[in-house]
Amino acid sequence: MNMNKKLILSLAIIAVVSLILIFLLIGLQPDKKTEIVIGYQPSTHHAALMVAAEKGWWEDDLKQFGIESIEFKKFASGPPEMEALQYGKIDAAYTGSAPVVSHLYEGMDAKIVAAVQIQGSGLVVRSELAENYTGPESLRGMVIATYPPGSIQYTILTKWLSDNGLNLNKDVIIKDMGPAEAVSALIYGHIDAVFLPSPHPEIAEKQGAGKVVEWSGDMWPGHACCCLAVSEELIKNDSEIVEQIVKTHIRATEYVKDHPEEVAGIIAKWIGTDEDVVLQSIRESDMEWIYDPYKQVESVEKYAEVIYNLNRDRYERRGYSLLKEHDIFDFRFYDNMTR
Repeated sequence: MNMNKKLILSLAIIAVVSLILIFLLIGLQPDKKTEIVIGYQPSTHHAALMVAAEKGWWEDDLKQFGIESIEFKKFASGPPEMEALQYGKIDAAYTGSAPVVSHLYEGMDAKIVAAVQIQGSGLVVRSELAENYTGPESLRGMVIATYPPGSIQYTILTKWLSDNGLNLNKDVIIKDMGPAEAVSALIYGHIDAVFLPSPHPEIAEKQGAGKVVEWSGDMWPGHACCCLAVSEELIKNDSEIVEQIVKTHIRATEYVKDHPEEVAGIIAKWIGTDEDVVLQSIRESDMEWIYDPYKQVESVEKYAEVIYNLNRDRYERRGYSLLKEHDIFDFRFYDNMTR
C-alpha cells in the first residue's frame, strides 16, 4: 500500500472514530428540559405558587430557558409530595420542611432553596369540648387528626404533646388524615380535634365543627413551616432554571404580602372555598410569608434532630447520621438574588 492510500485510510479511520465519539457524547447529554412540574398543597401557605401561576409569571419567567409547559400537581400533605419528588414525578415542591428532612433520611436527593412561610397551623377542638380547654392536659383521652408522620403538623403536634407529658397513642390518639377528611370527621364527631394548616382551621370554625384553641406559633414560636425544595437533578443539570424559580418565588411572595384581598380570591379559587374564610385566615392566623432560607435553619435542624430520635434504632442500623444544615439547604440561588 503506497503512502497516499495509507494516509487516506488513516484519515478515514480518524473520521469514523470521531463521529462515533460525537454520537456517544450526544447520547450522554441529558435531553433538553421543556417541562417543569411543581408540587403544592391546598393551603394559604402556598399562596406564592398560586399567585405566580394566576399571573402567568412561571411561564413568562421560565420560557427563556426552553420551558414550554408548567404543571402544578396538588398533594394532600407533604409526605406523598416528597415521594413524588424522590422518584422524579415532580421537579420542585412547595412543601413542609419536616417532610423534606424525613425523606432526605430515606435517600431523597433534593435541597431546600428558599423559605415559604413560618407558623400557620391551628389546633381545633370540637365545639362541645372546646369550652373546657385549658391547655395540652385538656387533650388527654382525645383523638386528634393531623397530617401523616413526617409532616410539619405531625412533628409540631407530637413534640408539643410529648413536651407536656402526654404519651402518644396512650394518653392521646393521633390519626392521619387529609384536611377535608379531618374537618368532616370533626363535624360528625368521629374525632375530637384536628391540627391543620390554614385556612382549614378557619374552615372548620365556619362550618361549626369546633374552635381554634392553639396556633402552632404558641406551641413552637417562630417555627419553620413550608419551604421550596428542588431535586438535585434540576440543580445539577439546570441551575439557571432553579435560580429563576427562586427569583419568581421571591417576586410572588412580595406580591402576596402587599395584596391580601386579591390574594384571598386567588387562594379561594385554587382551594375551592369561600374567599371571606381565606381572608379571615390571612388576618387571624399566626402565619408569616417569607423567602429567606436562613430564617428556617435553626428549627429545620431541630426537626432533623426530632425525626432522627423518633427513628434512631432504624437509622443507626442503616448507618445514618444526624442531618445538618449543609445536608438540607442549598443557599446559592437565594444568595445570588440578594447580592
